[in-house]
Amino acid sequence: MSAKTATLEIPRDVTYATRMSLAELKRELAIHLFEEKKLSLGKASQLAGMALWDFLPLLAGRGISLHYGIEDYEEDLATLKEVGRL
Repeated sequence: MSAKTATLEIPRDVTYATRMSLAELKRELAIHLFEEKKLSLGKASQLAGMALWDFLPLLAGRGISLHYGIEDYEEDLATLKEVGRL
């Protein structure tokens, strides 16, 4: 099963103004969406392009607490199955 993707166009002057790479922008978006409870921990780490265990210290370093409930667990479990890790 192949993963479906969406494309987001970011003007070069925006990326230049942020002085961030596209990978850094994705990571920041993932952190923000997790903090706003728009993404589960698993989906946020996936968006960031990072292993969960590498993503956790980023959140901790910013003082972002884990809001992890049963729904998050079930979504992460489904994500792990989807990417073949379970």
